[in-house]
Amino acid sequence: MNGDTGNNEVLAHLVPFLDATTLSARIDALSDLIRWTRVAERSRRLEGLLGLLAGDASLARRWREAVADVFRESDGTNVFAHAGIPGERGVFAELRERIMNRLLPRPRDDRDLATLLRRLYRSPSDVERFRTLPAPTFARLALLFPSDAAALSSLRRSFANGFRLLALWIEAQGLSPKLRKRSRPGEPPESPFYRIVPLSEALVAAWLSGETTVALAAAWRHERDRCREEMAEIHRRIERDGVSLHVVYGLEVIERCLARMSEMVDVIAPGANSRDVLHRLLASLAQSVHEERSVGHLLEWATHLMLRRIVERSGRTGEHYIATTRPEYRAMALAALGGGLLTVGTGAVKTALSGWHVPDFAHGFLYGLNYAVSFLLLQKLGLVLATKQPAMTAATLAEILRERKGSERNHEIVTYAARICSSQLLAVAGNVVAVSVGSVAFVALWALAFGRPFLGQPEAAEVYRQLSPLNSGTAFYAALTGVILWLASIAGGGFDNWCAYHRLPRAVAEHPAGRWLGCTRMERWGEALANDGAGWATNVSLGFMLGMTPAVGHFLGVPLDVRHVTLNSGILSLAGASLGHRWFGGGMFLRGLLGVAVMFVLNLGVSFLLALITAARAYEIPMSGVWMLLRALGRRFIASPRQFLLPPRAAGSAGPSSATTGLR
Repeated sequence: MNGDTGNNEVLAHLVPFLDATTLSARIDALSDLIRWTRVAERSRRLEGLLGLLAGDASLARRWREAVADVFRESDGTNVFAHAGIPGERGVFAELRERIMNRLLPRPRDDRDLATLLRRLYRSPSDVERFRTLPAPTFARLALLFPSDAAALSSLRRSFANGFRLLALWIEAQGLSPKLRKRSRPGEPPESPFYRIVPLSEALVAAWLSGETTVALAAAWRHERDRCREEMAEIHRRIERDGVSLHVVYGLEVIERCLARMSEMVDVIAPGANSRDVLHRLLASLAQSVHEERSVGHLLEWATHLMLRRIVERSGRTGEHYIATTRPEYRAMALAALGGGLLTVGTGAVKTALSGWHVPDFAHGFLYGLNYAVSFLLLQKLGLVLATKQPAMTAATLAEILRERKGSERNHEIVTYAARICSSQLLAVAGNVVAVSVGSVAFVALWALAFGRPFLGQPEAAEVYRQLSPLNSGTAFYAALTGVILWLASIAGGGFDNWCAYHRLPRAVAEHPAGRWLGCTRMERWGEALANDGAGWATNVSLGFMLGMTPAVGHFLGVPLDVRHVTLNSGILSLAGASLGHRWFGGGMFLRGLLGVAVMFVLNLGVSFLLALITAARAYEIPMSGVWMLLRALGRRFIASPRQFLLPPRAAGSAGPSSATTGLR
């Protein structure tokens, strides 16, 4: 930006700020000026502004006076103490508040400097632009900082008060009942959360009075490290015993307060380059005021540990669905055949229920009850339903991605994924073969017993039409079923976490009813809840979600249905066997087979992908890492498909731990 034209353009945006007579007008004009420097020619515009102020002493003086007026007439305590720090309301109240602020912005409060920061840093790009500001440019901005004693005194008081409030907030959260009972045993005065308050007060008092702060800053940093050690112990306990959003929320508040105070201590007791320290603090404040408006950011960190707990439980359960040796493959095949035979009954009951003329809710409830009982029997008998595998095994795959590095990680991931794929193909084949043969046998027995086919010709033809991917929404419904399979695994992991957090197995084992039912029996029930509770919750939630989805869709007037590969293979076989010599139905049976193939791909693919993404988020793995993994798997499959399709030629093991010893 050169010449008088450039200077005139800068002056047109600068003068309204310099001439403003009220705080509101100054803030509006300053916000407009800063936004103007960020548009298309932002670097040239900012350089033009700095150059104009550096070359005109009168303008520079008026600039410092205007900025000093902003500091004198406003309070920056909230900027340092509350901006970006979650409030005391809790995670759900905070979520409601952020949603309301999106729909109906909060009333304007110009005396709060946090309001100015929110207006200046509305997007991640605004924050990043300030964070990456070159050091020489920031130094030129610092030279324009006001030297007015009253303004500086007001800013220092706000800084000190913010520091004090952060320390008190750490003490309140750290000594709250929800965290104390998960901390190391000890008296409150021995807790670092208690001890950091007087240290903070001594440090900020010395800073305000101009005394040396080096020794006090070192002592404060030592106590901060002790706070983080205590938080790490709480993390270990809740990850083992169950996660609560309220506990995670409290830990996040403490960590954010400690991080903010650490940056402020660097300003109080700066090292070699105090200007860089100040730049980092201001950039952090800008980031915080932006994040405090973000609903997604709140949900991400609030559910982070909950997701990890769920996927770790799913990963442990998923190990039972992966065969790594020839004997385990034989056991998997037998379990899959048994699961297919049991599903014959499930499909027959579902088909019979579809002919009942009852309200939608009753249909959905009966369908769901039928599925849930079937899935619970599968769990009890140690049988396998193939499509439940992907949501479980993807968590273990993500754990390898997190724990291993370099070529070792790539090799182990590919080997483990190949075991997953071949195990699932074997289970699907066993399910489909058993349910198909069993359905044909069931129809034959039905005809012998009742002298008529299980399904009439119109009903069987309708089954063909519904399963054809060319004549119905089978592809969409199969993908929706994959989503439901994933949701059921989340429900199971969430229930397991809830039981662990509330120590429900122990409560059952110690229940007073043991006086009548027997203490040994109650202990056995408590142990069963600890070991199998996640499976029960997964199976029941999966059954009722599958059963109720069509009813909910019909109630809402939305075409919703489910397509499960094993269940619908049985229903297709029931329809074909009922038609007898008209089995192929003019090619419609082949379309039904194509529909089953589509179900297989989408049931497994969608549920696996969603589970993998969930696990990656829980372990803080970037999505780029997930896509890199999927591309590597695709390349290996093209190069060596046998590894993904067939059992290993010799006994061996793969995965992050020892080979599995049983199937569930």
